[in-house]
Amino acid sequence: MIDWSNNDLNDLIARKQSGLFYLFTPMCGTCQVAGKMLTITEQLLQNLPIGKADLNFLPAVAEKYEIESVPCLLVFKKGELVDKLYAFHSVPYLLEQIQSYELQSQF
Repeated sequence: MIDWSNNDLNDLIARKQSGLFYLFTPMCGTCQVAGKMLTITEQLLQNLPIGKADLNFLPAVAEKYEIESVPCLLVFKKGELVDKLYAFHSVPYLLEQIQSYELQSQF
């Protein structure tokens, strides 16, 4: 996963693209596990833009999307936020959740 800034997120939204934005904090152990799961998931969804960012550096994003905790995965479809995932459970679960939004049919 590549690091995204607020500008990268705004670009995804402006272009009305689908993608995932993973928000974490470095001291969060659960975030470390979730990040590893997303890295595997990213390999299976190669055409889907996936970015990550330390939420500590994006307070405006936290406020705008009312982030309740980390880890948090923002799911965008055609530039619109469609869901926020907080419980990642496992790679198969995460993959199933992401595929349920039919995001890759956009490409």
